[in-house]
Amino acid sequence: MAAAPGSDGRPRAGSDGYELVVTGRAWLDGKLRPVEVGVDEDGWIRRIARNLRDTGHRLDFGESVLLPAATDVHVHFRDPDGPDPAESFASGTEGAALGGIGAVGEMPNTRPPVDDRERWEEKAALARGRIAVDVVLYGSAQSPAAVRSLAPVAGALKLYLAPTTGVEDFPIDRLPEVLEAVAAVGLPLSVHAEWPPAFSPSSVPPSSTEGWNASRPPAAERAAVDRLLRAPSSLRLHIAHATEADTVDRVAGGGISCEATPHHLLLRARSDGDGFAKTNPPLRSEADRRALWDRFASGAVPLLASDHAPHHSAAKEGPFSKAPSGVPGVETMVPLMLELVRSGDLPLPVLLGAAMDRPARWFGLPMGRLAPGHWANLIAIDFRRGRKIEGKHLRSPAGWSPFEGRRAVFPHGHLRRGEILVADGEFVGPRNGAVVRPEYVSTVSRNVPNRFVTKRV
Repeated sequence: MAAAPGSDGRPRAGSDGYELVVTGRAWLDGKLRPVEVGVDEDGWIRRIARNLRDTGHRLDFGESVLLPAATDVHVHFRDPDGPDPAESFASGTEGAALGGIGAVGEMPNTRPPVDDRERWEEKAALARGRIAVDVVLYGSAQSPAAVRSLAPVAGALKLYLAPTTGVEDFPIDRLPEVLEAVAAVGLPLSVHAEWPPAFSPSSVPPSSTEGWNASRPPAAERAAVDRLLRAPSSLRLHIAHATEADTVDRVAGGGISCEATPHHLLLRARSDGDGFAKTNPPLRSEADRRALWDRFASGAVPLLASDHAPHHSAAKEGPFSKAPSGVPGVETMVPLMLELVRSGDLPLPVLLGAAMDRPARWFGLPMGRLAPGHWANLIAIDFRRGRKIEGKHLRSPAGWSPFEGRRAVFPHGHLRRGEILVADGEFVGPRNGAVVRPEYVSTVSRNVPNRFVTKRV
């Protein structure tokens, strides 16, 4: 079956027959129902019904639940990153496929950083032929010149207000002109929202995640949000890895999108010196974590994203102050949340909105919904087949997880545009993912386009 979409970004018209019929159960109209999904020869969903005329290949998932594959708008695949990277396009996208993610947004803070068109094109060439799922490549918005250079090619832009892996200090006095430059080109902008003047440096380096939280406190996030709420109203603005319920409430009132990560939702700052849990922004107190979780479980957080940022164990095992920030998570994000759906702690519709539907629409990708006119990017879930997370069995070369020992429900099947990527929990699919760039064809203010087409680049 051809994997590429039609040139106009829409399903190809044809007879009532289907190239593939996928059967299982799906969440439709507020309950799980038996369904048959008709997929055309280009990998688009043509029709969903209780029974379809069987004219093509049939793939029967029995009582398993069919869900749209997720979109993770925030990953770091460390490619390029020198001779011994902790991740690559090949391993990262395979991990995404195993975790039920059909498209990712790859961040620009690689070595070298993606801060102009030439470097973006070099990175796109590096990805092609090696990726198992579709990839939207961010460009770095650290200056107006970078924004203008990247505007014709990048799928989205990223701005780092504070130092983090591969990013030096940002001249914060230039924030207004950078935001104006991004608004002028119309691309979505994700912002690492920590305001360095609000950090609390100490003469003694932090030795734990609790100390790291104190040194880069929630006040730094609040100060950054204060400035971002003044952004041009035409800017499609998104706050990466929000850590506070207050952030969720304030940006919603300002018409801005935001994401929460599994590590900020499920882990808390501790007094021990575990460098493996060091991340930017830091893990917060249990009270802050619980408040953020309550917002997420109620459906108030627009997007779930992994901020997958792996490092080799050797780099994390040293003194806390020298450990790099970042944790792996692309393969475990959806399975962790599916376990919480199974246990009754998270409504399935909340997960479908935050991990599947809204992230795809933020990128302008025709996926994330089990509906005609969308790519047949589907995952099959058997909620009885949960298992404990073991870092050594995950695809990332990092070989560890901050969620070691937690129960998760991994997809046992995954289709990309109707082609099998994962069968019985094993990666079997081709590496024919595409570097894609949404072509936005409507003008909206801080919102997802109501019409979109997508092209390979």
